[in-house]
Amino acid sequence: MSREKVAMASFGTDPWLTEYETCQRTGQSIMEKINQRNDLQRKGSSHSKIEAEIRLALRKFAKSIEVLKGQLLKASGNYHLTQREVDRRQGLLDSLTAKDKLLNEAFRKDITYTAPERTRLLAPNTAGFGQDYYNEPDEIRSLSINEIQDQQHQVIQQQDESLEALGTVIARQKQMGQTIGTELDEHNEILDDLSRHVTKTDSKIVRETKHIRTVSQKAKDCSFYVVIILLLIAIVVIAAVPRPS
Repeated sequence: MSREKVAMASFGTDPWLTEYETCQRTGQSIMEKINQRNDLQRKGSSHSKIEAEIRLALRKFAKSIEVLKGQLLKASGNYHLTQREVDRRQGLLDSLTAKDKLLNEAFRKDITYTAPERTRLLAPNTAGFGQDYYNEPDEIRSLSINEIQDQQHQVIQQQDESLEALGTVIARQKQMGQTIGTELDEHNEILDDLSRHVTKTDSKIVRETKHIRTVSQKAKDCSFYVVIILLLIAIVVIAAVPRPS
């Protein structure tokens, strides 16, 4: 069994790949209906019914592509897939988008494909419906979808473990930050208390300095008065002492 067949057989294990396979079959069915419509046109038969079916199928095909894009974007955003698998599936989506444009062009221009062209265009998993659109890396070329998914799960598990380790480190850093913050708050309180004590001491020093100045001034006044009193006493004594005749 070829690698393409193994991959297609494994699509059922993944909802996205199952939807992709269904979309592939829809594109093949549309191409067959377009060729049937063109045959009816050449024969002059009525083809309005099959044209209506083709229009409806083309709308369904385009809608399915949009659904696949949304699902891939969601899975990528939730980290459910590795980047390599996201790129691989994006290549498949680009292939479907190219098919959608080709089918619409064939429907509008009444293009009829020969048997070899139809075989090439209807081949699954291709950009031109025949040539590989997405080149898989050599290391996964021989792997089945299940094996690729196992690898994805291992990578995601490793990423989860790394995130948990990072979360532990961040939590520890946060705890250290909180501890440092608590110590800083305590130091700030000590500094505030010291500042209040210094302010009180400054006030006391200013008050005592004023008191000393007042006392000093009073001491000076008292000394002046003592000198005056002593001088008065000396004058009285001198005056009271009799003079020799």
